[in-house]
Amino acid sequence: MIAYDFGPGHPLAPVRLDLTMRLARELGVLDRSGVTVVAPEPADDALLGLVHDPDYVAAVRAASADQRQSDVARGLGTPDNPVFAGMHEASALVVGATVAAAEAVWSGAAAHGVSIAGGLHHAMPDRASGFCVYNDPAIAIAWLLEQGVGRIAYVDVDVHHGDGVQEVFWDDPRVLTISIHETGTALFPGTGFPTDVGGPAARGYAVNVALPPGTGDAGWLRAFHAVVPPLLDSFRPDVLVSQQGCDSHAEDPLAHLNLSVDGQRAAYLALHDLAHTCADGRWVATGGGGYALIDVVPRAWAHLLAIASGRPLDPATVVPDHWREHVRSRFGRGGPARLTDGAAAAFSPYEEHPDAGEAVDDAIAQTRSAVFAHHGLPTG
Repeated sequence: MIAYDFGPGHPLAPVRLDLTMRLARELGVLDRSGVTVVAPEPADDALLGLVHDPDYVAAVRAASADQRQSDVARGLGTPDNPVFAGMHEASALVVGATVAAAEAVWSGAAAHGVSIAGGLHHAMPDRASGFCVYNDPAIAIAWLLEQGVGRIAYVDVDVHHGDGVQEVFWDDPRVLTISIHETGTALFPGTGFPTDVGGPAARGYAVNVALPPGTGDAGWLRAFHAVVPPLLDSFRPDVLVSQQGCDSHAEDPLAHLNLSVDGQRAAYLALHDLAHTCADGRWVATGGGGYALIDVVPRAWAHLLAIASGRPLDPATVVPDHWREHVRSRFGRGGPARLTDGAAAAFSPYEEHPDAGEAVDDAIAQTRSAVFAHHGLPTG
């Protein structure tokens, strides 16, 4: 999976996946009963074609074989998406992993499926964008629809707007896309405003919560709980698909939100619970963004894997010495000592104080005003 590598100096460093899996293994998460680690097969052209144009897939394959054939018009060969040898094969493997997770969940082979290398939510049908070559969450959703799944909810908690997935299902009422992100006025991709609510056949099925820079645990969790649970309870999806980018953390170098690992863990727990209350327990989770490679990503996603396994890790758990020694030997620095940032991850429910006069509440009110009525929900 770490072959998806844009090269030295690129923010999306594949070492974050290696460190995550090493930490989860050291913590015993991967050895738990009922947990299966599967080596996926790469997606073929038919699977990629559920979302991506054939000409685009051909362009990726050509650039993958010969880096001189970059195609900037299709987003290949840009600073965000430099071409590299084996790019098509590595990208197709990421798609294969996420579809394998979806297949396991839909078939009943697993209650939950996690594809931490996935979550490449910016890729468009005809071009690469924002470190994303193929859009694995969108392809997995499209595959589920082909299997006859009637309703799918997609919840994206990455700090960046999940624009690619929204674009693919913009006019499809079978798919409810919800993205909670830093406002596009301050951050790439510059989209995802509350008034973006879906196409003519799916008004209210694209949902965007655009949060102000500086939003921390209390505001983020307040916004999440004010929007996501009511919509999922109304929509009643057959499957919940989520994108778990952890670049909302205060230490992430590419964005401006202020969450802790504890706040992110609280979001993961909430999504797990919503899968059980609204989607018969069917949950497919992917990774996503996350650029604090040592201090944040491994801890956040170790929590995700543990929650998906049914046994959350205590935030006070000490990070194993062997993992920290590996970090020191490879990077010449120590790693975090515990799985917690020491934050309470508490929040005040929006319904108790719906007009606190703060920017987060303005964002909540705008989203609820834009979409709730389409689902028969009160906006206040």
